[in-house]
Amino acid sequence: MTLPQSQPANPLHGITLEKILLELVEKLGWETMAIALPIRCFIHEPSIASSLKFLRRTPWARAKVETLYLQRK
Repeated sequence: MTLPQSQPANPLHGITLEKILLELVEKLGWETMAIALPIRCFIHEPSIASSLKFLRRTPWARAKVETLYLQRK
């Protein structure tokens, strides 16, 4: 069994996608997120559940959300 390696250089290490979304929605709101990232899950009937489902299956969109999160920190 391999132990998980530490990732001190990764600023997102230990932060879940759900936590990222919750913080962005709290700070920016869905409307601002839809403007910053025109992704359908933020524009049309946005919710945490539907956004998580989409972002977990779509690496390019997840990368954009993570970048937005890091820029807002």
